[in-house]
Amino acid sequence: MTNGVLHDHAFGITTIDTGFMRPGFAASHLLIENNHAAYIDVGTTYSVSRLLDVLQTKNIAAENVDYVIVTHVHLDHAGGAGKLMQALPNARLVVHPRGAHHIINPSKLIAGTIAVYGEKVFQAFYGKIVPVAAERVIQAADEQVLEFQGRPLLFLDTPGHARHHFCIFDERAKCFFTGDAFGISYQDFVTPKGRFIFATTTPVQFEPSAMHESINRLLSYYPDKMYLTHYGEITEVIKLADILHESIDKQVKIIESVANRLDSSNTLLVDGILSYFLDELQRLDCAVPIDTCRKLLAMDARLNAQGLINMMG
Repeated sequence: MTNGVLHDHAFGITTIDTGFMRPGFAASHLLIENNHAAYIDVGTTYSVSRLLDVLQTKNIAAENVDYVIVTHVHLDHAGGAGKLMQALPNARLVVHPRGAHHIINPSKLIAGTIAVYGEKVFQAFYGKIVPVAAERVIQAADEQVLEFQGRPLLFLDTPGHARHHFCIFDERAKCFFTGDAFGISYQDFVTPKGRFIFATTTPVQFEPSAMHESINRLLSYYPDKMYLTHYGEITEVIKLADILHESIDKQVKIIESVANRLDSSNTLLVDGILSYFLDELQRLDCAVPIDTCRKLLAMDARLNAQGLINMMG
């Protein structure tokens, strides 16, 4: 079923549009097993009512949500976790050990995000961030298995985008929920020649070698599908992994080529990344007008540029 907000897949998996930024930009994934539910990534505080509406549509009681899982603590993935947990009395929140303190006390995370976006944009994008009580938090170690109603979920440490990032392997569905570890592939740019996908190098912990290793680690489980927060279900996993590896290297080469010519605006770097995106879309014969592509990808280019600059020190 597709109604613009949710899209149902096999094995009780539902992609929910969190409403962040624009349609098809950021997703939460709902897993349903034995009339119980788990969320993987939750969007922002403003996404919570939408996530609860979908739960009601599925006739799942709030008391039957067992887990809220965040792949990492960037606020487009985890900003709404605290508010959502307030509505789910029996849920435990599952987070990477390196990110747990940001969920329990989000003050540094808030300050870091404001440093990137500014106070006004922070409030417009994310709103109030609600902390989660420590006793409700599970810190999932590398290779830990969480039993969700008899459905094993395997957690793998997958740095590269962030050091507080894990991916979740659903053995039954033979798929991963990848957060940002397997790149970004917006629905806007699906073409007859395939998907446009790129590595996200956003601040502040982009590490190219770690990202390469994380992608390869995911592939070692031979998944049939990936579920991306940005955005939704993707197949052709091997092909897209190859493109992601190229994307990491291409973006590193872009900053290396302009590093000694950068000024405070970072215009050369942002323009270089955006040109790379647009060249890839042209190669795929994307039907979206180029000015629209440029507008839709401008923020990603700016954020990727900041992450690359941080990488260079």
